[in-house]
Amino acid sequence: MREVIGVDLGGTGIKAGRIKNEKIDAHVVCPTPKTDTAEEVIDNIIDVIKQLIQPTTEAIGIGVPSVVDVENGIVYDVANIPSWKEVHLKDFLEAVFHIPVHINNDANCFAIGEKIYGVGRNQQNFVALTLGTGLGAGVIQDGRLLKDANCGSGEFCIVPYLDGDYEQYCSGMFFQKLGKDGVELYNLATAGETSSLKRFDDFGLHIAQLVKLVVATIDPQMIVFGGSVSKAFPLFEKSMKKGIQDFAYPNSIKKLQIKVSEIENQAVYGAAALCYQ
Repeated sequence: MREVIGVDLGGTGIKAGRIKNEKIDAHVVCPTPKTDTAEEVIDNIIDVIKQLIQPTTEAIGIGVPSVVDVENGIVYDVANIPSWKEVHLKDFLEAVFHIPVHINNDANCFAIGEKIYGVGRNQQNFVALTLGTGLGAGVIQDGRLLKDANCGSGEFCIVPYLDGDYEQYCSGMFFQKLGKDGVELYNLATAGETSSLKRFDDFGLHIAQLVKLVVATIDPQMIVFGGSVSKAFPLFEKSMKKGIQDFAYPNSIKKLQIKVSEIENQAVYGAAALCYQ
């Protein structure tokens, strides 16, 4: 396997790793600077990469929480980084490091990371759903990220649902909507506290509606969950599976595999996996 670098750019932190033989052999984390200038954030990314890059490094992959012009490596309107309205990140970094740089939305990175390193290795068509602070999705078709016009495929989060949208009911926002701390609820539920268990049962029923939406629109072989909330899968698995049984095409549900990511440092591996596309 190639030696590549994966970088996860977030609103609060930059995480990066050098991956060799499918393992992270060096890792760097630094805060994302609070600044009005895009250049300062770029300088931090460059500094992080400099700490990892070697003469044997072949490519760099970067995941960002935003819309990306994938072909040209232009990043638009990054969440929680106000200065990043339009950043030609690929051009900046290739001018410094002289190796290929690949950039994509962080949810797409999660999907391709599962294809290259995770439970999607032997699957040609699947959807990866990130259940975290928000809801994200990446679509793999014919073994590759689905090509689209504006890096917007799989944005199930904005589809109207009940009194809001799917993101409000199928991510950590659901527990915030209840006025509850998700971690506290998880700890109480794993200890067997009845009302907390009920919250996760309710969450599973909402996830069931999301699964049916994904199957109706994409019809994948598999759905894989990732993100912080996916760690609570055993608490909502039963109600989710019950909630999908009334789908209009029972055979699609019967064939569907539903799994949880087994990758640690999902965001770094996902960014690195872009180098294989």
